[in-house]
Amino acid sequence: MEPAAFDFLLQVERLYASLMAAAVAGADPDQERTLGGRLLYAGEVDGEGRALQVAGNIGGAASLAATAGAAAPRQAIRDGVADFLVTSLDEALRILKNEIRKREPVAVCVAAAPEAIEREMLERGVLPDLLRPGAAEYAPFLRQGARQMQPPSDKNDEIFLTWRVAAAPAQWLPKLDAIALELLQQNDWVSRRWLRLAPRYVGRLGQGVHLLSCNREFATKFAEQARGSVEHGEIGVAVEIQVTGPSICDRNSFLPPRDSKS
Repeated sequence: MEPAAFDFLLQVERLYASLMAAAVAGADPDQERTLGGRLLYAGEVDGEGRALQVAGNIGGAASLAATAGAAAPRQAIRDGVADFLVTSLDEALRILKNEIRKREPVAVCVAAAPEAIEREMLERGVLPDLLRPGAAEYAPFLRQGARQMQPPSDKNDEIFLTWRVAAAPAQWLPKLDAIALELLQQNDWVSRRWLRLAPRYVGRLGQGVHLLSCNREFATKFAEQARGSVEHGEIGVAVEIQVTGPSICDRNSFLPPRDSKS
């Protein structure tokens, strides 16, 4: 797996976990939490801003980012990080209001300096529900009731499990995802939502690779079941599984039987 792809997926996953701490549970306690109807301001379209907009889409939020340069927003569109590139806050708000009303996710990028967009937002009374973590310049929004995300945190025993297939990912990756979903607790909505929606939104950098935060026991059970599925011909291509964490970097490849029809 390319280091850039792993780093991007990891950053998105960490920001997603931080965002979901602010998600609202449905009236039904068995219903998954969502950020639908929330406005997330992701700030500058840098590495963290790009990952934050992807995380926002997975969580269900409508997000806004800005940058004065021409190259960064166009690259964000090409990579599938942003859904819309506009030139003014007016254009951005038309899109955002519509999607917020429908409680649908969307990522909008304005080709303008973040400082100018933030000043205009304050003048017009546009108050984000959630703000990018760690930025001191958001104090005016915070005084009006906006909430700043907590920086992503790492657990001491947390590891990251990734899996990929040698061919036809659209056919075979869902079978591996199903194994992971079966192993997850039914009420682990954050992880279940991530598995279901992350492949749709991570864009070019994360294509063909799925990642999940878990513990070592989960990773071991997943690898065992994946190997069994490959050996019994239920998955007809080679599967690569990697486990990364504190003092851990294991990689396993499972090959299908020679008589596999795939």
